[in-house]
Formats: sequence, structure tokens, C-alpha cells
Amino acid sequence: MKTDDPNADRYITIARACLKAINDTAADAGTREEKIQAVYQAIDKAFKAEFADYRREHQQYQQSIAVMATVLERIASGQLDAQAAAGLAQKTLDQQPKTTGNGQIH
Repeated sequence: MKTDDPNADRYITIARACLKAINDTAADAGTREEKIQAVYQAIDKAFKAEFADYRREHQQYQQSIAVMATVLERIASGQLDAQAAAGLAQKTLDQQPKTTGNGQIH
């Protein structure tokens, strides 16, 4: 993985959690299956922690898309004059998360 990959830090954090779990279980007296399960749990915990923000952002984008679709439907209905349609469109854009305006979805 290239270091300029936007997910590099996430992968590194997850990898460190895995290595820590492996190291922590190496000295334990538990069974092989218990050690494997501990590593799996560490992977799961790290993965969920790293992608929690991503899931929240995704939900915000979904909500923004729904609002924009509603506004477009109102504009497309033809019930608004050009100035009202432009004003409604601008108000909608002003309320969107900053990252929706730069063309990037992720």
C-alpha cells in the first residue's frame, strides 16, 4: 500500500491492533482457539473503530442527497419561477456538508 493512500492510516491502525493482539496472546496460557479468537476480536474492534466516522459521514451524505432530490423535484415541477428556483437551489447548496461541494463523495 502506498503511503499516500487515503486509507493508509486506517490500515496501519488495524494492523497494529492485530499485532498487539498476537503479541498479547503469545504469552497467554489459553488454547490455540482462544488465542485465534482474541486476534479476531481485536481485528473486529479496530475495524469498527476506524470506520465509525466513515459510516457517520455516509449517513450524512445520504441525507444530503435526499434533501437535494426533494429540491430538484420542486424545481422540476415548474411551480417556481426562475428566481425562486435559483434561490431554493442556493439555500440547499449552502446547507450541504462542505465536502459535497468539491465533487468528492468519499
